Amino acid sequence: MSQHALSHLTLRNLHLAQGRRTVLEHLDGEFKPGAITALIGANGAGKSTLIQAIMGELRPISGAVSCTIASERRAWLPQQLALDLTFPMSVEELVMTGTWPSHGALKGYCAAHYRRGRDIMARLGISHLAHRPLGELSGGQRQRALIGRTLMQEAELLLLDEPFANVDSDTVDILIRILRQMADNGVTIIIVLHDMDHLRRLADEVLMLNGGHGRWVAPSALTHSQAPAQVVPFTLGGQHVGTA
Repeated sequence: MSQHALSHLTLRNLHLAQGRRTVLEHLDGEFKPGAITALIGANGAGKSTLIQAIMGELRPISGAVSCTIASERRAWLPQQLALDLTFPMSVEELVMTGTWPSHGALKGYCAAHYRRGRDIMARLGISHLAHRPLGELSGGQRQRALIGRTLMQEAELLLLDEPFANVDSDTVDILIRILRQMADNGVTIIIVLHDMDHLRRLADEVLMLNGGHGRWVAPSALTHSQAPAQVVPFTLGGQHVGTA
């Protein structure tokens, strides 16, 4: 990550609310190109609210989200639970939908699109699943296909919500490698994490949400107790700050 890269995404004294309840306030900071920022915090701390604001789906009460990245180059990868597995779509078809934000959903794909899609599936190790319906895939295979759609989109801003949940270790290793490559190519990545091992392997920076406020910390400043990975409590200087 270049230390001199100019940020494409900046938060300026951001105040956010859901309904009439203030969720986050006085939130400042910038996300640098080529950096992977881990977003952590307890349930209800405001992670989803912040993501909605960054994606332009939630208007701030005050302050601003300043993003110079075009909307078609912003990608949001929600938890797999949001994926409708009953919809009759194959892996290749899902990957190809990554062209829709810039190319349009009603246009056909050209030969270059299909070549790129095949290359992406090969990188992710899912070429043999190209014509398999999504409902027949394992959690890890579906997550690879979803990342494939993001790669097809050529996103410059990528937000992910616990992408390693319910996937196998091989998929975790592949996704970490792909995300690191994307960051090295200048993509701004924000990822909701709850596992300290994943955080150590991926995060360049950490934005910790707690009590309606955000605090930027170095990954090395975080410690955890010897609890199971799925419920690891993050601590800073001995103070419990919640889980992602």
